[in-house]
Amino acid sequence: MTAIWFIFALMTGLAVLALLWPMSRRPGFAAVPEGEARIATETGFYRDQLREIDRDAARGLLAAPEAEAARAEAARRLLRASRDPGRVAGAMGEPALRRRRAASAFALSTVPLVALLVYGIYGSPDLPAQPQAERLAHARTAGNDLAAAVAQIEAHLAQAPEDGRGWAVLAPVYLRLGRVEDAIKAYENALRILGEEAGRLADYGEALVAASDGVVSSKARDAFERALRQDAKAVKPQFYLARAAEQDGDRDKARARYAALAAAAPPDAPWLPMVRDSLARLDGTAPPAAAKPAMGEEQRGMVRGMVEGLAQRLAEKGGTPEEWARLVRSYGVLGERPRAEETLAQARTALGNDTAKLAPVEEAAREMGLGTAKAVP
Repeated sequence: MTAIWFIFALMTGLAVLALLWPMSRRPGFAAVPEGEARIATETGFYRDQLREIDRDAARGLLAAPEAEAARAEAARRLLRASRDPGRVAGAMGEPALRRRRAASAFALSTVPLVALLVYGIYGSPDLPAQPQAERLAHARTAGNDLAAAVAQIEAHLAQAPEDGRGWAVLAPVYLRLGRVEDAIKAYENALRILGEEAGRLADYGEALVAASDGVVSSKARDAFERALRQDAKAVKPQFYLARAAEQDGDRDKARARYAALAAAAPPDAPWLPMVRDSLARLDGTAPPAAAKPAMGEEQRGMVRGMVEGLAQRLAEKGGTPEEWARLVRSYGVLGERPRAEETLAQARTALGNDTAKLAPVEEAAREMGLGTAKAVP
């Protein structure tokens, strides 16, 4: 640590000296051979000019007053050119040089002191070093620890599948890791074993919304309504039910629910800005569409790429009813109703118009306001 501080001090001193060194030097106005030659040339020119004036006056080309005035001007210029510029400049520059040296000494002693004081007040000199390699290793270790913990809980649940507490612990971890389908199954097991509880039902509904690309499906809506029956003041179910009303086109109902949430919210509630944004969207002129925050172009392009990949795979190899339903919802969320209707018709053909298999697809179609498409012959 001492060596580091010494290096910093040395670097600071060198930087200050490099900046102040030119200010401490005496201006180089002393006469040099080139300067002497220039002075000799100028004085010789004005002496020749004086002699030329005398000749013109003797020949009568200049009147006496004009000749006298010309001699005075030429003599004045000769006198100015004959002076030693180095001596005059040195005499004139001496006070300025003293001022620059004083300013240099002040800056050299003050700047490092001020820097140390500021760092001592606002910095963290006692903070231990955290090299990047160690931070990256720690992050990898944390990720490995989480994966190991998940694997350990999964192994335990394989041996004791009726451990509801284990499923309740694992479900939010699955959701955070993006394993949405696994999270839904874990929540269902926890609800079945431990019973219904408002928070667990709300989290289960949120997982269902995530699986539906942000659409509040009828299954998610049922979970949120059951959560409200457990706790009428629960925020998450109220918010998603307001979003569901917005998706259904019932703007008045959605506005009333959002307004009730905003009115009951504490000023520092982290979800309050989202509620206010939803109210502003409803009070504006834009249609509610999928009742989701507007996606940026980059995010929309990424979502579209995933949707097109799923569409191509289903067209080439087919898929499960849930995958067809997801594709229908995705096109609905993107606002591409014709593509959603076309996908619905393809799903009915691919699944052979089997009512049982088509149930999730038809549910997705109803949520998107579809249902008129016919199977592709």
